[in-house]
Amino acid sequence: MTHDSPFDLLVLHAVRILGFADAPTIAQRYGLDAAQTEESLLDAEARGWAGHSAFAGTAGWSLTEPGRAENERQLAAELVRVGGADEVLDVYREFLPLNALLLRACTDWQLRPTAGDRFAANDHGDPAWDARVLHELAGISRALMPLADRLGSVLNRLGGYDTRFVAALARAQAGEHAWVDRTDVDSCHRVWFQLHEDLIATLGLDRHAQP
Repeated sequence: MTHDSPFDLLVLHAVRILGFADAPTIAQRYGLDAAQTEESLLDAEARGWAGHSAFAGTAGWSLTEPGRAENERQLAAELVRVGGADEVLDVYREFLPLNALLLRACTDWQLRPTAGDRFAANDHGDPAWDARVLHELAGISRALMPLADRLGSVLNRLGGYDTRFVAALARAQAGEHAWVDRTDVDSCHRVWFQLHEDLIATLGLDRHAQP
């Protein structure tokens, strides 16, 4: 049986997952009411958990260190409440080998070594090279689906990463190169990065530590 998360937890966690975002984007992450999300963010700011800042023409919210700690405390309590720690940890262990494959695929998408430069940028002039990378990403996508189903069966907020990955991959396969690794669209890499952040936050782990 899957479980819903409290509203304020979702708001704080959306900020954690997104890193830096405006209120509408934060509300959109979990399909939350925009006005209520704004109120929750202001409350988090008053508690010292989140801050609003602007630079380079953009403005948004991010978590403070106490906010990250509070988010992790809420996530740990939620995982105990639903009894899903073992399942999420098992999924994370199966995720790690896929993570290595994803990182390699993204590197191969960005770089196309030549005889004179092993760090030469991929200009996407070699269809066979790009097709191989997209084939690898398709395999990763298929492997992600059962893991995403298992995560969604524990908590609703953990579901949906597979469908987002599939959507990004479809656009990349249609020739939109940005949808493999750009950070300003919901690309394969961005979806994967957020999933990784979600898992380690939920489990209270360090990104570089082995479970």
